[in-house]
Amino acid sequence: MKHIEARIKTAFGEIVIQGENPKEVLEMLENMPENFLEKLSDFVSNKLTPSGAQLKGIVELTTEGPVIVAREKLTHYEAVGLTLYASPDKTNTAAQITKLLESSGIKIMVPARLNEMTKRGHVFKPDPNKPEFKLTIQGEKWVEDEVLSKLRGKMG
Repeated sequence: MKHIEARIKTAFGEIVIQGENPKEVLEMLENMPENFLEKLSDFVSNKLTPSGAQLKGIVELTTEGPVIVAREKLTHYEAVGLTLYASPDKTNTAAQITKLLESSGIKIMVPARLNEMTKRGHVFKPDPNKPEFKLTIQGEKWVEDEVLSKLRGKMG
């Protein structure tokens, strides 16, 4: 039997709604509770993402991606590292990181910082043919041990 599906991209992944025909899919969408995506996003970030609780009050997950909301001053490296840490699969492009940091009110030359962070061993390119950068295990530990603990210390 053929079916139709609607794919809805969210900050935390993708929701797929399937039905036998377009009318059925539309009915499912219409019957979704109010604030469904918002509640689901909160649930995912708080329950399923180990860093969700750690990032509360520091990073806000938006439909665009993670935006830094902490008031404390961050170095350019810390801002880039924190954005990558809160990104899905701890991976993002320089252009997207720049956009997210601008939303956070932080203006920096992201490609230059990523280049220097690569030399430090904090980030790498999983595929040299793609523009994505990913935090290394060392980079993750640096964000958790130094950046997040510094921010939490100032918050508490």
